[in-house]
Amino acid sequence: MLIQSLRYYLSEHPSIVGFRWSHTQSWGSTWSFLFSSIAAYVAGSVFLHLLLLMVFRHRRPLPLGPIPAVHSLSMALISVIIFTGILLSTAAEIRDTRWFWRRLRMTPFQWLLCFPLGTRPSGRVFFWSYIYYLSRFLHAVRTFVTILRRRRLSFFKLFNHSILIFMSFLWLEFSQSFQVVAILLTTLVYSVVYGYRFWTAIGLPSACFPFVVNCQMLLLSCNLLCHVGVLLLHFIKGGCNGIGAWVFNSVLNGAILCLFLKFYVQMHLQKRKSGGGGGDHRFAAAKEAENLELVKDGDIRGL
Repeated sequence: MLIQSLRYYLSEHPSIVGFRWSHTQSWGSTWSFLFSSIAAYVAGSVFLHLLLLMVFRHRRPLPLGPIPAVHSLSMALISVIIFTGILLSTAAEIRDTRWFWRRLRMTPFQWLLCFPLGTRPSGRVFFWSYIYYLSRFLHAVRTFVTILRRRRLSFFKLFNHSILIFMSFLWLEFSQSFQVVAILLTTLVYSVVYGYRFWTAIGLPSACFPFVVNCQMLLLSCNLLCHVGVLLLHFIKGGCNGIGAWVFNSVLNGAILCLFLKFYVQMHLQKRKSGGGGGDHRFAAAKEAENLELVKDGDIRGL
């Protein structure tokens, strides 16, 4: 009974089945909203940072109470819901449209990576892609938490969160291929990472290795393999829908992966140099790595 209820409310509800990405019906679906919201996010972050510099001369973190833990718990729960919803919706789409794929000589796995040309942003999986897009704004709230807690503003973080919002918008606007896999991978990793962050935020012990960075490296590596599959299918099947947005997404993923590889190598080189120093050095390295944010959402397209 519980499984049937979950299946209905996460994949068979009329509002999910009948969803359609529309500039007139979907909140936040216009280009003007996209650019104005990103501009407001960047301006708000810079303003908060400058305000704290003027009001508080010291660089000590400001106590935020349970806010970081609540944010991490919210992101973890939302990620679990999106992951479950798009997984059930994908299974329902495969069940309902298998007859059409046979005509196109396409398998379900190929559909996950490469939408047929002419695919429109409507139906179950695009509903959850829309929810994922909206969740990027909640994800960006972490920037303000970081500014208040650590009293520093990372311009790369601003750029990164802005790109994640922009890319998830492009997924819907151009019905980009690969987004189903990207959302599944990203929400799975985010549910684990933000669950871990909630765990540490309430005072429970942290891992003795850079847990967050390792999860992000795993996510980016899986994304890279899937991007290769999309490229192959694009040429074998005669084209994948939204390939222009996919190219932009691939460039972003490549840049982020190079950045993380550079950090990953430097981190392990530092660990080797301080290897004789005992557990304190290992713990310090792990804590430093944990202070890094998830650079990307999967896509993940971002994230």
